[in-house]
Amino acid sequence: FPDLVLETWDLQCEHNGREHRTAEMGHQQLVVRRGQPFTITLHFSGRAYEEGVDKLAFNVETGPCPIETSGTKSHFAVTDFPDESGWSAVVQQQDGDALSISLCSPPSACVGRYSLTLEASTGYQGSSYHIGDFVLLFNAWHPEDTVFLRDEDERCEYVLSQEGLIYQGARDYITSTPWNFGQFEDDVLPICLQLLDTNPKFLRDQNRDCSRRNDPVYIGRVVSAMVNCNDEDRGVLAGRWDNHYEDGMSPMAWIGSVDILKRWKTFGCQPVKYGQCWVFAAVACTVMRCLGIPSRVVTNYNSAHDTNGNLVIDRYLNETGEEERRSRDMIWNFHCWVESWMARPDLAPGYDGWQVLDPTPQEKSEGVFCCGPAPVSAIREGDLQLKYDIPFIFAEVNADVVYWVVQPDGSQKKSTHSSVVGKNISTKSVGRDSREDITHTYKYPEGSEKEREVFAKAEHETHSLREEDEGLHLRIKLSEGANNGSDFNVFAVINNNTDAERVCRLMLCARTASYNGTVGPQCGMKDLLNVTLEPRAEQSVPLCILYEKYGESLTQDNIIKVVALLTEYQTGDIIVAVRDVYIQNPEIKIRILGEPMQNRKLVAEISLVNPLAAPLNNCMFVVEGSGLTDGQQIKELEEPVEPQAEAKFRLDFVPHQAGLHKLMVDFESDKLTGVKGYRNVIIAPQPK
Repeated sequence: FPDLVLETWDLQCEHNGREHRTAEMGHQQLVVRRGQPFTITLHFSGRAYEEGVDKLAFNVETGPCPIETSGTKSHFAVTDFPDESGWSAVVQQQDGDALSISLCSPPSACVGRYSLTLEASTGYQGSSYHIGDFVLLFNAWHPEDTVFLRDEDERCEYVLSQEGLIYQGARDYITSTPWNFGQFEDDVLPICLQLLDTNPKFLRDQNRDCSRRNDPVYIGRVVSAMVNCNDEDRGVLAGRWDNHYEDGMSPMAWIGSVDILKRWKTFGCQPVKYGQCWVFAAVACTVMRCLGIPSRVVTNYNSAHDTNGNLVIDRYLNETGEEERRSRDMIWNFHCWVESWMARPDLAPGYDGWQVLDPTPQEKSEGVFCCGPAPVSAIREGDLQLKYDIPFIFAEVNADVVYWVVQPDGSQKKSTHSSVVGKNISTKSVGRDSREDITHTYKYPEGSEKEREVFAKAEHETHSLREEDEGLHLRIKLSEGANNGSDFNVFAVINNNTDAERVCRLMLCARTASYNGTVGPQCGMKDLLNVTLEPRAEQSVPLCILYEKYGESLTQDNIIKVVALLTEYQTGDIIVAVRDVYIQNPEIKIRILGEPMQNRKLVAEISLVNPLAAPLNNCMFVVEGSGLTDGQQIKELEEPVEPQAEAKFRLDFVPHQAGLHKLMVDFESDKLTGVKGYRNVIIAPQPK
């Protein structure tokens, strides 16, 4: 027999992409999921492959120094039946000189970029052909993959969906902002692989790092560290919280991860300026989904940042409600992290499922700014000793808050205040644009027997400050929405639940604030020295907050923190109430003109009314949407937008993917920033 000569071959990128749900990633390259077969076709010249005469074998290699013992290299012959334990190749069909072969990786293979080589031999003669490269991803569809997720709707949302909603605002006024994860957009996969190859563990020991890329726990920890740049590790994002973002992008301006990842790569892996928690979380979510690990962005309202690990957040106020002597402990209005779905074979049974990864740089873990993966079930059960970083996250959702009021003589008085940490933990619902509350996955109902057991295990006093029915109650109420550009009222509502008349002093103070709890200048104040409360009665005291007072110092987080202090003269007791008021931005209106169809021109009419009493200058709309627009579309308006006038423009675009997509819009100007809007658009497939 003459030698078997390979003439051409076809990696069948399109067909394999459809089968492996990676079609949008790989028009040019082969992208497949582990444990699932993929087909390639070989064409020989001169003569066809003869079974029994010719021997075919493949080599797959990943990483800079592949070796068989660490799982980064494998050599396997073409056989009649697949091998369950390792890589395998099986003849599917033969048609003339064309031979179809089905290749399959084990469901525990390392993910990453592989090179594929064919060895063809007849007798003692043989030739070797480099057939090309392919990328191997985690496989949430394979029951033996450690990221296996049973429900198809959940796999679609947490692995395949390229857009989502991230919850922000305040606990009493939850807002959602659209986000373009874009994990299948061009260049995102190579950037994610580059991120793995830039991480310090890879640079220290390339072979060990590549051999551990079969483990989603390891990958999650690497991604959590690499999304922030706090370790001189060439991470993706620089964090900043001081409202000075002139030398970069304001964290509020981003509407997607693709722009951020592309900038990181373009500027030679220099950190992109700037991120805050939801930006870090969203970029990490993109990278994890891109690699095939089911992931979602989660928001925790009233999130405690407990620096000394005592599960108590101490706040100090003076008699006018101003913060004194700041401890490093903080309460953030909200804090976002990522949950990724994976088994935890490294732990005892019972900790598989959702794991917290928090890429926002807050505290070091094993010497590096990363956090997790921490099993949500371990947080709920108070198992603080398990890997990784559970005490810090346990505190974020469970710490107690104690307000100390500092008297003029320097003495401190502990106030009563019902604990509010870890509320309304939220994520986008599966397949719908509504909010799913997942607080119950992090903690047992307050006051339940289970909750007490967990706190005892975590060596944490149960919340001591339960609201008693007796005595005085204080809360802050908002009668109607607070709109940017308008004045509005807040009310201190006092209940006297006793049979005696009480005389008190009431202090009400409003300040602009950032979402991480820092406050700015005062924008409203009332001090009533003589409030008489009738027995068993309720009294409501208004405070008017004027736009002319808050407009100048409102941060891009749009939050005003209202503090009320009620001092009872008879007993000297002090009650504190705090409420974060979210100032609503105007709505962005999006109209779609024309019939939405794949590869046919569509027009979006996008507008917003200026609600302020002053003109808006340097107005700009940024529009993007996976499958709809070709990257980001930016429209700068030449004229200022006068008060109550409309900023408006038309965008032409050609959607290239059928199905449901989100067109997302961000509006920027000198006085109104980070205004977001989106519109769901269903694109009909192109007629065949």
